[in-house]
Amino acid sequence: MYGAGDVRVEDRPDPKPVHPTDAVVRTLAACVCGSDLWPYASMPATDTGRPMGHEFLGVVEETGADVRGLGPGDLVVAPFTYSDNTCDYCAKGLHISCRHGGRYGLDGVDGGQGEAVRVPYADGTLVKLPVAADSALLPSLLALSDVMTTGHHGAVTARVGRGDTVLVVGDGAVGLCAVLAAARLGAERIVLAGRHEARTALGRDFGATDVVAERGEEGIARVRELTGGADKVIEAVGTRAALDTALGAVLDGGTVSRLGVPQYEQGPIGPAVFMRNLTLTGGASPARAYIEELLPDVLDGTIAPGRVFDRTFPLDETPGAYRAMADRRVLKALIRP
Repeated sequence: MYGAGDVRVEDRPDPKPVHPTDAVVRTLAACVCGSDLWPYASMPATDTGRPMGHEFLGVVEETGADVRGLGPGDLVVAPFTYSDNTCDYCAKGLHISCRHGGRYGLDGVDGGQGEAVRVPYADGTLVKLPVAADSALLPSLLALSDVMTTGHHGAVTARVGRGDTVLVVGDGAVGLCAVLAAARLGAERIVLAGRHEARTALGRDFGATDVVAERGEEGIARVRELTGGADKVIEAVGTRAALDTALGAVLDGGTVSRLGVPQYEQGPIGPAVFMRNLTLTGGASPARAYIEELLPDVLDGTIAPGRVFDRTFPLDETPGAYRAMADRRVLKALIRP
C-alpha cells in the first residue's frame, strides 16, 4: 500500500529464512481484513510502500535450522501476529504481547497478501492443519488466522456464558464471527446491530435471534425495548458512535468488550460509566491462544466461519478486493495466489 486508495501488486524477491527459527510458507489463501480498510482510507502517501496482509494459510516450503516441529509440505495456518510461544506473556495466553513477537508487513517481515511469506518463530507461530491442501474447509481454517479468533476473543473477554443476553454492534466479518462465538458459548439471546440485509441474514444463520437496524439513540432504545438491556456487549466496529451504542445498551454491572480497532483517542469513561459499575474489556486478540481450541469445531463442521468470505479474487486483482470491501460490495475478500 502506497497511500490511501493506492494498493499495488508488485514483484518482490522470493523470501528466504533469515533467522534459524524462520520458515517460508507458500501461500494458498489470504484475505483482506476490515482493519486494512482504515489505512486504505487515510494512509499518507509514501514512496516505499507497506507490505499488506496478516491473515494467511499455506504450505511450508523451507525452514531454518532451528525449526523442529514443522517441515516442508506441512499445511499451516498463521495467526495474524507472530510469537515465540515460550515467553511469559505467551504462557499467559497473551501472544499478542509476546516479547519477541511482531506484525506482518513491518520490520522487514513480509505481508500475508503475497505468494510466499517468511514467518519468524515458526514453531511458536504456525499451527499444522490435518487436512489436504485442496480441502473445502480452507476458508473456515483461514478464518482462524484472525476474524474468527477475534470474534471469539470478544465473547471470551465479555465472559459470555449460557443464558446471557448479548448485543453485537457491527455486521462486518468480525461482528458476525462474534455472533457465532457467542452462540457457541451458550448465549440465549443475541442481538445483532447492523443494517446490511445480506450480512444480518448471515448473522441470523450464525445464531443472532434479533436484528436492530436503527442507529444512535434509536438503536439503543430498540435494544432496550427488545431485551431490557444487554448483559454483555461486543463492539466490533471501532468508532466512537459504536462505543456509545454499546455503553447505552448495556445493563448496569454489565460488560463491554471492544474488538474494533479504535479510531478515536478519547472515550466516555467518566463518572457516568463509573457509577454504573461497567466492565470495559477486549482488545487485540491473542489469536494463537485460541486456534487449537476452535480447530476441532471447524474440522467437524460445528462452526463454519469461512462463510464470511463472499468473493474470491486472484492475487493480481487484490486492489479490486480492497475497493470492493471499501465500497461495501463485498463483506470479506478471499485472495488466492
